[in-house]
Amino acid sequence: MERDDIIEYSLDAHHSEEQGKKIRRNIWLVTALLAAVTVFEVAVGAYWRDWFPEWWHGVKLCFIILTLIKAGFIVAVFMHLGDERRNIRTIILLPYSLFIFYLLFIALWESNYIGRMLEYFQ
Repeated sequence: MERDDIIEYSLDAHHSEEQGKKIRRNIWLVTALLAAVTVFEVAVGAYWRDWFPEWWHGVKLCFIILTLIKAGFIVAVFMHLGDERRNIRTIILLPYSLFIFYLLFIALWESNYIGRMLEYFQ
């Protein structure tokens, strides 16, 4: 008995094999880039005291920037947001960006308050 409820997705492919090779090559390049950035982050995390003994804030800033770069590549390539129109990307990314800025504002505001309270009670 042959099933008729199984969908054959290869019939819905809207690109040729050559375009598929380009897409797969791009995915592998982004994967290699993400792996290289991760290896760099691990190396800096393991050896920052030897390489940058007085730059702890710079190391933290480097981690934040590299994490945002990795997140951007993941969203653009693996979640296919890079293929969408500019308006769709804006509609999707703007609320997340505003929320992250809100969280940063709250973190800075609260840390400033805690710093003032520690000075006041000492």
